[in-house]
Amino acid sequence: MVILLTVFILTLMIYFLLQIRKPENYPPGPPFLPIVGHLFTLKKLGRKFMFQHLVFNHLNEVFNTNVLGLKMGNELTIVVSSYQFTRQVLTEEVFEGRPDNFFLKLRSMGKRIGITSADGEEWNTHRQFVVKHLRNLGMGKETMSILIRNELANLMKILPDNDAPLKNLLATCVINIIWNLTTGSSFAVDDPRLEKLIGILGARSRAFDLSGGVMNALPWLRFIAPKRIGYDMICKLNRELHSLFMETINEHYKFHSDDNDEDLIDVYITEIKKGSPSFSDEQLIVVLLDLFIAGSQTTSTTLDFALMMLIIRPDLQDKLQKQMDEVFDENIPITYAQKRRAPYAEAILMEVMRFFLITPIIGPRRTLWNTVIDNYSIPQDTTVLINLQSVFHDKAYWKDPEVFRPERFLDANGELINHDYLFPFALGKRRCPGEVLARNCLFTFFTEIVRNFRITLHPESPTPSLIPQPGIVCSPQPYLAKFTPRNTVAVV
Repeated sequence: MVILLTVFILTLMIYFLLQIRKPENYPPGPPFLPIVGHLFTLKKLGRKFMFQHLVFNHLNEVFNTNVLGLKMGNELTIVVSSYQFTRQVLTEEVFEGRPDNFFLKLRSMGKRIGITSADGEEWNTHRQFVVKHLRNLGMGKETMSILIRNELANLMKILPDNDAPLKNLLATCVINIIWNLTTGSSFAVDDPRLEKLIGILGARSRAFDLSGGVMNALPWLRFIAPKRIGYDMICKLNRELHSLFMETINEHYKFHSDDNDEDLIDVYITEIKKGSPSFSDEQLIVVLLDLFIAGSQTTSTTLDFALMMLIIRPDLQDKLQKQMDEVFDENIPITYAQKRRAPYAEAILMEVMRFFLITPIIGPRRTLWNTVIDNYSIPQDTTVLINLQSVFHDKAYWKDPEVFRPERFLDANGELINHDYLFPFALGKRRCPGEVLARNCLFTFFTEIVRNFRITLHPESPTPSLIPQPGIVCSPQPYLAKFTPRNTVAVV
């Protein structure tokens, strides 16, 4: 018994020593703690600073580094800040992997499949397939513009009498456009599936953070306290999404033919029937999930912030409406192809994406082999988080990043300036595949709404705040807007 107890104690000591030992030349950061790593350190700082990027900024200052070395449970994790290291991670092949952890598997119905959570050959195959066929189905073409205009026309009828927050209205429009491209049909305004989909996507976003939180660091807690850590809720939401998407997929199977290429589900089913490796109903469900998560929340949230800023800063609204009245015929719809004619609209949207940091932390990535950042050694399979706030609010580059100033994106002649330090859709091979749709939606919705309405604060609304609500996607604090029709009435 004495020998067994001694062996047990020695084994335990060795285990704890290995748990707190940092890899050689690992980036600076707080001391490692056994089992939990830095999970509770980050949670404690999160209560103080509210936002994950502010926690990372604080630790960067404490340890005087732009490459922060952490550990989440047993998972080595680094956070890169600054333009130099952010660009390195986004563009180099070694960082194209995704972590093989509980968090990403749970996000993708229990497996590393689809586009967002997968990597390697399977990811390449599905990403190329989706980008190619969305383009064939109208992404970036007139078909997409027609879908956008149809949703915009419906929205314009609702806005004058609307007393509800904009968030769900805008999300409804964007989701309907994506739903049409992927399924070939649209939701009716009162379709309960639409409200359900918006609710599920919003709840999932609030339930996750990019480091995976407690569920990722200590996944065994799901067997002890599944409700407390949110595991039961995520599984419930996953089941509801699976049911919603599978219902639509089964409808497509009923009427499918090999020459049917009217929407993404149809062309995907054709690949399944061909026996193409890795194509399956399970993969299709997660691909659809990836498209809706990536496309709906960020686009609608950016629009929400942009309209909110016109309420807070009526001078911006005055200047923008003056420019649009001068350059656009009131009887002709505005299109994304005309964006150069309204540079101030583009400048406001770019400044919204810079200033409000819709997604301040992006990733996570996984190192595919041992590599080096800023002379620090990064082991293979290390998780990498990217602090976009450090770039979009870099004081050395932007001079006054804390000021909302669209003019920073315009030259002396009022023409648009593109800044290397602003890349809201990321860079490299994992750049957002829906960027064309997002930019088109943002410009068309924003300019037509501003051209047709004077936007003011609703009498029953709290004063809008420049401080967003925290989350994976940062969104505006609740507010209500009043839309008063202007004399200019465009054909939408």
